[in-house]
Amino acid sequence: MDASSAAASLRLRKVVRQRLESLHRAGVTHLVLPEAAASAAAPRPGEAAASAPVEREVAPAPAPPSAGEDRVAALRVLQQEVAACTRCAALAGSRTQTVFGVGNPNPRVVFMGEAPGFDEDKKGEPFVGAAGQLLTKIIENGMGLKRDDVYILNTLKCRPPNNRNPAPDEVENCRGFFEQQLDILRPEYIVCLGAVAAQNLLQTKLSVGKMRGRFLDYRGVKVLVTYHPAYLLRAPEEKRKTWEDIQFLMRDMGLMSDAERS
Repeated sequence: MDASSAAASLRLRKVVRQRLESLHRAGVTHLVLPEAAASAAAPRPGEAAASAPVEREVAPAPAPPSAGEDRVAALRVLQQEVAACTRCAALAGSRTQTVFGVGNPNPRVVFMGEAPGFDEDKKGEPFVGAAGQLLTKIIENGMGLKRDDVYILNTLKCRPPNNRNPAPDEVENCRGFFEQQLDILRPEYIVCLGAVAAQNLLQTKLSVGKMRGRFLDYRGVKVLVTYHPAYLLRAPEEKRKTWEDIQFLMRDMGLMSDAERS
């Protein structure tokens, strides 16, 4: 099977799984295939065929789920897979819980960070410590959005000991998870916060300074690279550059007036 066929097969499995979950939520507990229905209706040897079909009430077909419902269901399944993951034995043994991601399942913008810290490991939510408070200010005070309007995730789903940078093998173990998250979310924009997120998403060795100030591409999604909020807390003089990056994003999103753009 070539790469394109494998990708198509994966997408089909996702759709089938999402649809089955939607049917289950609608109260459908089993399905009858046409062949099975036909064989059940046929008379057995020695039996006479029924003179008239037996009338039965037919329940109306469930309404098709919305795109948002499909995404929520798919994210829930993936979150369960993440919670059960033990590929990185050391991280799985030391974590309080996995940190999957939070926010709008149909976002225009996804913010992608590095890895959970102490506070995130305890709460199970990304960016809730001091760096998270600064990110919230960027989203709400800077962009005029609510934190719930966007989606926030990390490259790694478990906290590395002492908040060290993720090891290459740890990132590769988590790559399938964050790539599937982004495939489900299908945002217009991804904001990579810091070098770890940007380099691993885009699979490059370029520094943040060399990548910022322009849009890069990830599977057709516009990617903006800027500094991690934790770095800005250590180097507040760099906040101006991040604000320039956010303004660049806002202009492209149409969140600024003509006067503000000039």
